[in-house]
Amino acid sequence: MKYQVSDNVKAKFEALTACEKTVKALDFMKEDNDNIIDKQIELTLIPAPTFQEQKKAARLLEMFKEEGLSDCHIDDYGNVVGIRKGTGGGKTVLVEGHMDTVFPIDTKLEIIKEDGFIKCPGICDDTRGVASVLSTIRALNAAGIETKGDIHFVGTVQEEGTGALKGMQYYVQHHPELQASISVDGDGYQSITYEATGIQTYEVSFHGIGGHACGAFAKVANPIHAAGRAIAKISEFEVPKEPMTTFAITNLEAGSIESVHAIVKEAKIRFNFRSNSQVELEKLRDRIFGAIEEACKEETDRWGMDTITYSVKHICDVNAGNQDSHAPIVEGAMIASNYLGCEEPELGNGGSTNCNRALEAGLPAVCLGGGMDYDSKCHTLEEQFRIADAYKGCQITLLLALLCAGTDAADSIIE
Repeated sequence: MKYQVSDNVKAKFEALTACEKTVKALDFMKEDNDNIIDKQIELTLIPAPTFQEQKKAARLLEMFKEEGLSDCHIDDYGNVVGIRKGTGGGKTVLVEGHMDTVFPIDTKLEIIKEDGFIKCPGICDDTRGVASVLSTIRALNAAGIETKGDIHFVGTVQEEGTGALKGMQYYVQHHPELQASISVDGDGYQSITYEATGIQTYEVSFHGIGGHACGAFAKVANPIHAAGRAIAKISEFEVPKEPMTTFAITNLEAGSIESVHAIVKEAKIRFNFRSNSQVELEKLRDRIFGAIEEACKEETDRWGMDTITYSVKHICDVNAGNQDSHAPIVEGAMIASNYLGCEEPELGNGGSTNCNRALEAGLPAVCLGGGMDYDSKCHTLEEQFRIADAYKGCQITLLLALLCAGTDAADSIIE
């Protein structure tokens, strides 16, 4: 069934887009497209692996100041912050993109323009999101738009990998005044994420006595064998397709070429599991650790000489989160995407984005970004950004920010 937007959101959106200043802001974004892409390129060429975003943060802070935001600063966690004050009576809204990328600090960053694309590691995820944040600020200023609510413009840290969305988590936890959140992750205006996939990642080390591969045979239990038993048990798990639930052993470490003839003292596995349901996520965690317990006991009982034990390192934890697909902020994003030419936006009911942390904090939230008609090859060295219609990803950010913060043309859609 085709997605239907409520009459309330539709009326406010029509009033907003009929406003002369809104039209002026949207036109400005199109005219300013080349300039924003230049800023995107400049930021892309500043390496910013997770936990090493400081140089990019320093430059983004300068850009926020150049655009006239107030209270510009880098907070205690490393997020870059600038506030655009409202006139009062609206909703306080967060508009953010994350500064970190998945690439090591020494990755070659070279801009290549060909076939209508700009190619470079990090050009989309998420430097384009940060560029959309900048574009929104510039358009508001150029059109002279005053919002009723304050807008917090933020470049967040530690979104990727073991960063586990912690920059966003810190920001929403330390700003209880926020009433809505818009994340921009990548390019495009055709994809809207409104729910959160729960994620847990652990490292488990299996411990034994160790010894010579031959001389200690049948005298000691083998930590690698215990790890293997655990992996075999976990690999046989069946999990529900709905709600989406997954698991994977992602690393196995033990021994070395120098100790190729030894029974090791320690073997280590890392594993990641996910679900769109917090209940299923916790059930799966219990099953995994049950399998690890069984594996240690079986390996111990097999030899009866010593005891295999294990220790646990918790790497990251993100709660699953739910939101009605017809929450006003979701409807606002959908009607804005329609307005910009996408008849059927992709409505994602799960994902690992900064939207997760906003939902976790109880905020109405969406993550914008992603095109459905080409592969941006994010997280690969071939990452690419399509130039055509790039400004539309900025326009949807602007429209949704205005709908959430409220203006003289239309009050906030946030209840």
